[in-house]
Amino acid sequence: MSDLAALFEPRSVVVVGASSSPGKLGHAMASSLASFAGAVHLVNSRPSPGMFPSVTEAVAAAGSTVDLAVMCVPASITADALRESASVGVRAALVCAGGFAEAGGAGVGYAADLDDVVDETGIRLLGPNTSGFFVPRASLFASFVPGVREFGPGSVAVVAASGGVNHVLSFQLSEHGAGVSLGVGVGAGQDVTAPDVLRYLAGHEQTRAVILHVETVPDGRALIAAVEELSAVKPVVALVVGRNDVSEFAQSHTGALATSWRTTRAVLRQAGAVLADDEEQAVAAATALSSRRGAPNRAPGVGLITGQAGPGLIIADALATAGIEVPRLSDATQSVIGGLLPPITYQANPVDTGRPGETFPAIVRAVADDPGVDIVAVYAITEPVVDLPGATAGAGVDAATPIVLGVDGPAADVAASRASATRGDLALVRGPTRLAQGVAAVAEDMRRQAHRTGSPVVTAARFDAGGLWDEVRGKDLLDDLDIATPSRRRCGDRDAAHRAFAELGGRVAVKLVDPEILHKSDVGGVVLGVESVTALGGALDALDAAWAALGRTAPVVYLVESMAASGLDLVVGARLDPVFGPVVVAGLGGTTTEVLGDVAIRSAPLGTDAAAAMVDDLAARRLLDGYRGGPVVDRAELGRIVAVLGGLVDSGSVAEIEINPLRATAEGLVALDAVVIPRHDEEEGSAR
Repeated sequence: MSDLAALFEPRSVVVVGASSSPGKLGHAMASSLASFAGAVHLVNSRPSPGMFPSVTEAVAAAGSTVDLAVMCVPASITADALRESASVGVRAALVCAGGFAEAGGAGVGYAADLDDVVDETGIRLLGPNTSGFFVPRASLFASFVPGVREFGPGSVAVVAASGGVNHVLSFQLSEHGAGVSLGVGVGAGQDVTAPDVLRYLAGHEQTRAVILHVETVPDGRALIAAVEELSAVKPVVALVVGRNDVSEFAQSHTGALATSWRTTRAVLRQAGAVLADDEEQAVAAATALSSRRGAPNRAPGVGLITGQAGPGLIIADALATAGIEVPRLSDATQSVIGGLLPPITYQANPVDTGRPGETFPAIVRAVADDPGVDIVAVYAITEPVVDLPGATAGAGVDAATPIVLGVDGPAADVAASRASATRGDLALVRGPTRLAQGVAAVAEDMRRQAHRTGSPVVTAARFDAGGLWDEVRGKDLLDDLDIATPSRRRCGDRDAAHRAFAELGGRVAVKLVDPEILHKSDVGGVVLGVESVTALGGALDALDAAWAALGRTAPVVYLVESMAASGLDLVVGARLDPVFGPVVVAGLGGTTTEVLGDVAIRSAPLGTDAAAAMVDDLAARRLLDGYRGGPVVDRAELGRIVAVLGGLVDSGSVAEIEINPLRATAEGLVALDAVVIPRHDEEEGSAR
């Protein structure tokens, strides 16, 4: 049994700091817990009718095990109350109060005291600084928020960083008819964390889908592992806040692009979660996923049946925007539907039924049986002549086919439709947009299941990354990794530069070589397209002037390098993220990197196939497939390069490595620039 059973499945509860005074936390919590089927014991050190003076006396009077203590006392005395509770057999506690580490000062010491009690006794602690949790099926409402006892039991669990967001999502789930199986506000997460609750939910029978709300991530690896474990058996919808909370940039584009919000969303999606942009989308997604989960499918098709053409167009357009196919139905399917509907309606997909009638179940069955349809979406404005959910449930669609319903109409009619959908074990949302979001979530979950990552790439043994890293050393490393680079020469003076020009032949680039200059073009440290001795002399003069402008006194070192063929510039890189560990980045490179930020991110190490699939996340992915005569990017080789860089950072040799640009040419991929930042010794220098 999970060690969180005492927290979420207690046999009896003690409220420490209970109060008979309305307005106090202890009174609100005791009132919420009044509906709990198990025994609830109230404790207050001041003598009061119906209350015990201590936890010890409350447990002694109970005559049976008390599993959960709900702490409604100030931070300064919480640790003592927690220790007393643990000493008499209480195995879990909820701490609602604030004033701990987040408050600074004495609060830091109060938080440390809680840690000591947890370490000494093994009691599990949810909080502090949370409004609590609830299990509606057990009528267990350990929350001080008014109205929580109105939550009906359901099949969606909420695991939220914020107690307030937990309640917001749960109120909406209840309103939408999905209900709540477990709602948890993690709060400070001093002991019980979001990954702990996610692991618990993997075996929670009542939960069919989970909404995960994320603000900050104390342990990225633990969160990834927990989402991977849970999403393998139940769908997870992730709502990540902090879009505009940009972390301090690292020294390369890779670090600048991999902000905390962007990285968190990317690695959660990689772990199997479906992403939501706001709380309403999260609720629509979880509602749709809480009924029938589709089988793994890399490109599921949607059969859309609508009672009104206009809303159907809204839904179809939203699905197309999300990259979800609404395939044309087969001739055989259209023939069946043609016998059920008048010829004035559109029947190829979407199927416009007009006002749903007695043939509606047969239409649903025909669409669901089409070989190109993996998900069925149904929308209609409520009609008195047909029970839409009932008719859909009666269609006899295979239980493995996900069905999502959408309705609009008078409030009473919508409520009746929700009740009917619940009886038929069907997901129902309100409105065309919410239906599209729900269907998109079902499709994305099917795709996430089909894109489980393969075996990671293991890079060769750790090497000595110490010392100064300039562009030449960085490219030498790429050569060792079988990543193509242009022919080049390091030149200690102008004569050596002229010899290099003669040896290389053709057009060359001439650059300054210095480990401290990361963006050479910003300081005039790059001259491109040099193709004559005269031009070379002018280029060297320009570089000497740039060097002098920097105030450098050391001798100038030049890099003379063959110019690569024209092509499409990409950026690939890997870095040691402070939260999630090694991550990789791939996207459009060159001068577009900072402007467009069109990149995909994954946790590393990862397999070459998974790395190659990152291209599918890019808005400009068509450019990689020979758009208008451009080069066709070798996705397998691109995947190998990304996977190798990720493995390099995972090996512990470097903190960051980037190739920008990695140019796709007719002859293949070639690295034109390199950044290498050693691990834990950024001040020693980097390469560019």
